[in-house]
Amino acid sequence: MKKIIMILSVLLAISLSACSQKKTATKMEQKVLVAYFSATGTTKAAARQLAEVAGADLYEIKPEQPYTDADLDWQNKQSRSSVEMQDKHSRPAISGKLQNMNEYNVVYVGFPIWWYTAPTIINTFLETYDFKGKTVIPFATSGGSSIQKACADLAAAYPEINWKEGKLLNRTSKVDLQKWVERNR
Repeated sequence: MKKIIMILSVLLAISLSACSQKKTATKMEQKVLVAYFSATGTTKAAARQLAEVAGADLYEIKPEQPYTDADLDWQNKQSRSSVEMQDKHSRPAISGKLQNMNEYNVVYVGFPIWWYTAPTIINTFLETYDFKGKTVIPFATSGGSSIQKACADLAAAYPEINWKEGKLLNRTSKVDLQKWVERNR
């Protein structure tokens, strides 16, 4: 009888140890993606730095029809970006598709702030993939706006997504970026 109890105790200890190791391994094996749209290159630079700090893969959300300088003229109400942002149902087409989105647990989504919110191509991206079970963290660059309205708009439009607090990455130091990434793990 003592022998059976000893064997059961050893098996229980091994099982608990295996469960503990599996839990730690799963947390450490989080696969992270930094997906970004950049019209002028500013957000691209921030995304690259974020991917480096987070140890993440990088994916550029490229519009099927690239934006020209004329398209980005926010002062012209007839420019492509102005027309898209006035139409809440606008979904600019994306060139290409990320084939392995299901592998990622955490997705940082970056964009420039347009009219105080995310460009409508971000909606195209969010509606292209299944984000169930993923954590999505917005980041942005801006010439003068904050990210708060963009975050609120995205959370309201996609309440089924597990959102974490976003951050504006204008001239963010590597140290501050590392602290932010750590808070999101």
